[in-house]
Amino acid sequence: MYNDDKLREKCAIFGTFGASSEAARLAYYSLWSMQHRGQESSGIATSDGKKLYRHADFGLVANVYKEEHLQVLPGHMAIGHNRYSTSGGRDAIYNQPLMGNHNGFSFGHNGNLPKTDKLERFLSKHNVPIDELNDSGMMAAAIEINIRKGMSLFDAVSKAYPLFEGVFSSVAMDKDSLVVFRDQHGIRPLSIGKLESGYVVASETCALETIGAEFVRDVKPGEVALIDERGITSKQIKEPKLKLDIFEFVYFARPDSILLGKSVNTVRENFGRQLAKECKLDVDVIIPVPDSSVPASIGFSKESGIPIEIGLVKNRYINRTFIRPTAELRKRDLKMKLNPVIDSLKGKKVGLVDDSIVRGTTVQQVVSMLRSSGATEVHLMITSPPVKFPDFYGINTPRQSDLIAARMNEKEIAEFVDADSLHFLSYEGMVKATGLSEEQFCTSCFTGIYPIPIGKNMDSISYEGGRPVNRAKRHDSAIHRSEASI
Repeated sequence: MYNDDKLREKCAIFGTFGASSEAARLAYYSLWSMQHRGQESSGIATSDGKKLYRHADFGLVANVYKEEHLQVLPGHMAIGHNRYSTSGGRDAIYNQPLMGNHNGFSFGHNGNLPKTDKLERFLSKHNVPIDELNDSGMMAAAIEINIRKGMSLFDAVSKAYPLFEGVFSSVAMDKDSLVVFRDQHGIRPLSIGKLESGYVVASETCALETIGAEFVRDVKPGEVALIDERGITSKQIKEPKLKLDIFEFVYFARPDSILLGKSVNTVRENFGRQLAKECKLDVDVIIPVPDSSVPASIGFSKESGIPIEIGLVKNRYINRTFIRPTAELRKRDLKMKLNPVIDSLKGKKVGLVDDSIVRGTTVQQVVSMLRSSGATEVHLMITSPPVKFPDFYGINTPRQSDLIAARMNEKEIAEFVDADSLHFLSYEGMVKATGLSEEQFCTSCFTGIYPIPIGKNMDSISYEGGRPVNRAKRHDSAIHRSEASI
């Protein structure tokens, strides 16, 4: 676990078929471009049409792969994975892509299965021990069982698909073909691109742009697609009911990516514009918390007329911060990541813009840093609504009791972080700023409405007045009453 006051995406996936005779290099550059989605480990598996090869290790992409590693990953086909653990521990056996027991199949997964009852029963029936398998490992084991029954990879995935109860954007590969598939609600993104005479798939379109691929389309929710020498063959396993995680727009995705036809950068700027309409501030300067809050700060500045300045500089050569044994060392970690620009802050009333508050500890230290640098007032503006509920779909959310907005109101949070005022973007304003329909989004972190059942995790969720707290329209299908009495 990391000592960050942010929700963190768990994984990035990539796949390619026929786009290069050195598929591992395409995977390498693409995984580098999606480093923000997973920073614990990375792996690439390739096929030369005869056998599969794999290299995976802990660390960032730049550290995991050296030239000698890429040279022993031959072939025109590859899948890749950046990981931050969803389940399972920090153990090499959980690094992806996973390899089948006979090295004829490889698998990568972005997401999380909060319920595995069906999957466990299936594996038990086939005498597969699950003690050391996380949700991704169980998915791979189920697919491999079908392969050993003589099914093609495409048929093996299609047959196993109904066992997967949760969130998954996944890639699978044997020596001849690439298969990609996505859960019925498409909560995690997955896009297909064309490059030369082949295809690539990636969690974000920024990866396609990095390697010069042309965006073709998104993998549809509920779809299983086969990519081989004949092109793309697709099967719709379940009816698509799109619920993309809106946090992709708020924080996760890179600003140069495209989601649902919308520029992430533009949407974030719209968040800032909308917040400026909702919040009238008397401040001298707008200061973004780098980097994800910069577009929203620009939008706020344009709408309000308040100038924006760089008041915090991020050290780009500092890796993510592991929990340290003392509070003093945790504070030093933050100072290594962020440094104040005194001239932009001294003697000024500051509007500090950030994208979200989770625990409140980091923003508390940032506010303190601004005050120590001479800011006379610090008004905190958050370009999303309060995060009141954990995520169970592939994000490292803390327990609900650790979410500051689940325990405190705006005034109490402002006092806790020592801000002169605190303003959240409204739920309605957030959705409006995307330019898309609310029905297209999963907003569970804000509303407590989980479009996919979360099983026993529901026992840990508390609702105000015993009901979900969002102000948006409720849909009967949005809450699974079999999972909770609400």
